[in-house]
Amino acid sequence: MRTLAPNVFVGWGSFMFSFSTCWNSQRHTDGRAMLNEVRALGFDHAELGHGTRLSLLEGVQQAVNAGEIKISSLHNFCPLPLGVMGPAPDYYLPSSRDEDERQCAVRHTLRTIECAAMLGAKAVVLHLGLVPMKNYTMRLLGLYAEGQADTPKFQRWREKALVVRHKKRQPHLDQVYRTLEAVLPRARDAGVVLGMETRSGLEEIPDEEEAEQILTRFGTDTIMYWHDVGHAALKEELGLMNPDAILDRFRGRTAGMHLQDFAAPVFDHQPPGAGTFDFGRLVPFVTESTILTWEIHHDFEAGQITDGVKRVHELLRRPAIV
Repeated sequence: MRTLAPNVFVGWGSFMFSFSTCWNSQRHTDGRAMLNEVRALGFDHAELGHGTRLSLLEGVQQAVNAGEIKISSLHNFCPLPLGVMGPAPDYYLPSSRDEDERQCAVRHTLRTIECAAMLGAKAVVLHLGLVPMKNYTMRLLGLYAEGQADTPKFQRWREKALVVRHKKRQPHLDQVYRTLEAVLPRARDAGVVLGMETRSGLEEIPDEEEAEQILTRFGTDTIMYWHDVGHAALKEELGLMNPDAILDRFRGRTAGMHLQDFAAPVFDHQPPGAGTFDFGRLVPFVTESTILTWEIHHDFEAGQITDGVKRVHELLRRPAIV
């Protein structure tokens, strides 16, 4: 049996550091072994990623019942819909105008909430859909790669994309509201917070203003903002977001963060040290109530992760200088 590493990261103070199984769910057939591999990295909390198959849940429950690890959060949809074998957080869109699809999104989100409650998780991370339109994000990234990010051409494309999105968004935002109206009561009863995640695509919901509207409409007892470091960094490169400003705006209304390193223009979900992101930027915004979850791509090995993670944990636990 594999020897587990001691808990060297979590437990320094009251910060909750967690690690997503998006890193290893695809190579495991036993959920207990999957979580023990996360535990061997030095974590006593895990997030069940959006690639978690139903067949893994029995082992997950065994690991939790045995006290080997705790589940901080689940990423919708978890477990995966039957027949879906790989990560598929956007398989059903909560924003869809096709009512059958939207109802499927509701049904599988409720299933995720129930699973979270069963496992004692604090939160469920949500993707809320998109505004159907041309993929302007890819066009902007293409111009960025050509060195045209500071050109009038790039600015024209970005402004056009934002205008088109604004014109088309409301019917899909209304569908998001209907979806949340259906799932929030169940989450509230279960004591599970829903975290609406920063998205990387301009076309996706919510943008900053839509996130504000959702929090204003529904309150923050059951739904909050969830910050993804890599997605926000990508949008920052394209001039679509100021991550520091959005974290300040949603201070006290942020349930958690997906941590990862980032290398421009699109290389996210990197282990710390593989990119150029300054994790010190997060120090003023993390609190002991923030779930801090590493979401690392499956291509990386444990030895590429642990040392960098330890350094970032030490940094984030330092008090911010005001």
